Amino acid sequence: MTNLFRAASLLSTALRSGAGVALALWVVAPASAHAQGTGTLTANVEQAEPQQGPGRAPRSKGAQGIAVLVNDEPITAYEIEQRAAFLALQGGGRSADDMKAKAEARWKRIVQDPNTNKRFQDFLKKNNVQSQEQARALQEKFIKQLQSNMMAEIQREARSGAVSRSRGPAQDELIEEKLKLQEARRHNAVAEDEDVNRIIAGIAERNNMNIEQFGKHMKGMGVDIETMRARFRAEISWREVVRRRFGSMVAITERDVDRFVANTPMAQADLELQLRRITLPLPAQVDQAVIARRISEADLLAARYTGCESMPALAASASGAQYEDLGTRKPATIPEPMRTLLLNAGEGDLLPSSVGSAGIELWALCGRRTGGESTRETAQNELRQKEFDVLAQRHLKDLQQDAAIEIR
Repeated sequence: MTNLFRAASLLSTALRSGAGVALALWVVAPASAHAQGTGTLTANVEQAEPQQGPGRAPRSKGAQGIAVLVNDEPITAYEIEQRAAFLALQGGGRSADDMKAKAEARWKRIVQDPNTNKRFQDFLKKNNVQSQEQARALQEKFIKQLQSNMMAEIQREARSGAVSRSRGPAQDELIEEKLKLQEARRHNAVAEDEDVNRIIAGIAERNNMNIEQFGKHMKGMGVDIETMRARFRAEISWREVVRRRFGSMVAITERDVDRFVANTPMAQADLELQLRRITLPLPAQVDQAVIARRISEADLLAARYTGCESMPALAASASGAQYEDLGTRKPATIPEPMRTLLLNAGEGDLLPSSVGSAGIELWALCGRRTGGESTRETAQNELRQKEFDVLAQRHLKDLQQDAAIEIR
C-alpha cells in the first residue's frame, strides 16, 4: 500500500504541474483518434462506454416522420438532421481559441476534483501495482486518457451545438432543393447518377480515398453520404434548369467585359490603357480668373472632339496647347482620381477637363489591352454567371411564392 499512496500523491503533483504541458499539446493538435473518440470522462482507461457519434440522428420512427411537405412531397426529420450535421461539418463549430479556453477550464476542474485521486487509486488497485516505475507508467496512461476523454467530450458538445444551430438553415435548404428538383423534373433536367458520382469521386480523390472509403469516413463523422448526393443532384439539376430557361436572355457585351476588367484588382495587373492627352499650360502665378478661362478653352476643344485621331489638330488650334500620345500605361501608374475616371470610361471617350500638375488637361481613352484572351474570357464567364445567379434567385423566389409549403 505504500507504493499505492505514493503513486496517488505523485498523481496530484503531475496533474497540477507536468500535465498542463501535455494538455497544451492535446488542445492544439489532438490525434485523430481522440478527435473522434467516444469515451466518457472517466478514469477507467480499459473500458470507456461508447456513445453515439456526434450529430448522428438515429433512424427512429420520429426521425423518419414527415417534418415538411413541399407541394405534397415530404422532407423527413431524419433528412433535416442529416443535412444539419453536414452543414455543421462545413464550419458550424467553435473557433480553436474557444475550444482551447473551454479545455483549459475543464481541465482545471478535473485537477481540483478530489475524486480524481480516488479514481486513480482504484485504477492502481485494479492493475495491482508493484513498483514506483509501474505506478509512474500507469499515472502517465491515466492522465493521457483523462485528457483524451475530456477532448472527445468537448468536441462532441461543440459538434452537437453546431448541429443544433444548423437545423433551421438545413430545413430551409432542403425546402429550396425540393422546389429546384420539382422544377428540374418539369424541364426533364434532373442530374444523372454518374454526374453526381463524378463530383463525389473528385472530392474523395482529393482526400486520398475512393468513394467507398469516403462514404465510411463521412459516416464516422455522423453524415450519410446520401445527404451529399442529394445536395449535389439538386445543384447540378438547378444549374441546367437556369441554363435552359435563361441562357438566351444573358448577353455580355465587350463594354461590360471592359468595365469588369477595369474594376477588378487582379485583372488590372494584366490591363493596359492606351492614352492621349492635351494640356493647356498655366502660368506660374495664377488666379481663379485665369484657371476659369483655361477651363473654358479646354471645354471648347472638347466640344469639337470627334475621336482620338482628332486630338493633334485640336491641340494645334489652341494657343500654347501641348499634345501627347502617352502610348499604353498600367492603371497603377496613373494617379487618382484620373485612374478611376479612365478605368470607367469607354474606348474613345474624352474625359471632362481637369486641373493637372502642368495645367488644364484633357485625357482620352483610346483603347484597352489585356495580358491575354484568358483574362477577358474569365471576366466574361464570371459576368455571365452573375447574371445567371440573379435570374436563378428571382426564379426560385417565384417558385417559393407559388409553392404549398406545410411545416409540421
